[in-house]
Amino acid sequence: MLNTDVVNIEKAAAIFKLLGDRTRLTMMKILENNDCCVCEFVEIFQASQPSISQHLRKLRDIGLVEEERRGQWIFYSMNKENEFFPFVQQVLSQIPNQDDKLKQLEENGSRISCC
Repeated sequence: MLNTDVVNIEKAAAIFKLLGDRTRLTMMKILENNDCCVCEFVEIFQASQPSISQHLRKLRDIGLVEEERRGQWIFYSMNKENEFFPFVQQVLSQIPNQDDKLKQLEENGSRISCC
């Protein structure tokens, strides 16, 4: 009997490869409970906008994150409807909460700069 909850080895390897990058793993942990725009990630990681967009594109291409346009800004969130969400959720449950990074942006006044 086939267990539909099991992720095949190729998909698991692809997900682990994406989440093996510290920036993408942190992004996913932040997106677990928050929607964010590129400018917030630029501030959090002190990286260029093209670099952050590239990380988000890779996560979006495999369907782990989705985007929503709000005015002139695009906000990213975790795609909880993705077939691999339970697998990713198990991985994310093993790492510490990263919400302090957003709290720091709020304290600096950077969280609302794009809204």
